[in-house]
Amino acid sequence: MFAAIEAGGTKIISAIADEEFNIIDKIKIPTTSPSESFGLIRDFLMAYKDKLKAIGVGSFGPIDIDEKSRTYGQILNTPKKGWSNFNIYNQLNKDFDIKITITSDVNASAYGEYAFGLSEDKKSLVYFTVGTGIGAAYIQDGLLIGGRSHPEMGHMIINKHQDDGFKGSCPYHGPCLEGLGSGPAISQRLNKLGEDLDKDDKFWDIEANYLGQAALNTSYMFNPDCIIFGGGVMAKEGLIEKIRENFERLNKSYMDFAPLDEFIIKPKYDGQSAILGCLKLAKESIGE
Repeated sequence: MFAAIEAGGTKIISAIADEEFNIIDKIKIPTTSPSESFGLIRDFLMAYKDKLKAIGVGSFGPIDIDEKSRTYGQILNTPKKGWSNFNIYNQLNKDFDIKITITSDVNASAYGEYAFGLSEDKKSLVYFTVGTGIGAAYIQDGLLIGGRSHPEMGHMIINKHQDDGFKGSCPYHGPCLEGLGSGPAISQRLNKLGEDLDKDDKFWDIEANYLGQAALNTSYMFNPDCIIFGGGVMAKEGLIEKIRENFERLNKSYMDFAPLDEFIIKPKYDGQSAILGCLKLAKESIGE
């Protein structure tokens, strides 16, 4: 069997699957403190310890994903209180003497969609998750692309919408993409959750403008086969269509892309992408 852990800013999901990626057992817990949350994850995994071959982890970050680094698996300077410098690899390795693969949560989601959701003619993708934060990943020919660490495209600097007076919620950059378009940015700006806004609220034009800019910036840099937008904010009806409209308007016919309803899309396995990606990475880590 293989184990997957998707560590998000508000919840952590762990799953056990067989070699065909059939989910056998699953747990979802709130993201509280490292000791409490990973104590519960440990208890869940221990029931399968004798059968586990490998563990795949996708975590919020920033996180050290360089296997050669002495701090591999360590969460770095995160805004999530209490989690900076917590090392997921070391915590799991205390109890499980098997291969443990660590990547970012959005890398895991991107890999899940690449491995299970894309048609055979697509070889590259950019995946954005828009929720508690905004993260992004780029895959080319099956490889997660990054330099010293995973990309931080969620913190790209974008142009503010003329009708948006919000200063931005990011404690590091203020009005970056995450600071303007994440779930917390929406609730801080409007004093209500995005899910409670009507789909025709004018704010969604602002949100779509920011995400349209992000899609265009990454298209000009990477020219992928498709861009996938997932995460809780993307559950809003009509938002993906507004993003396409803004993308097309901002591009001004400068570059040619695939039809936008095929190029800017939502995940095939929304809500399951990261777990599938973690399981796939776990199995591949031992050469299977």
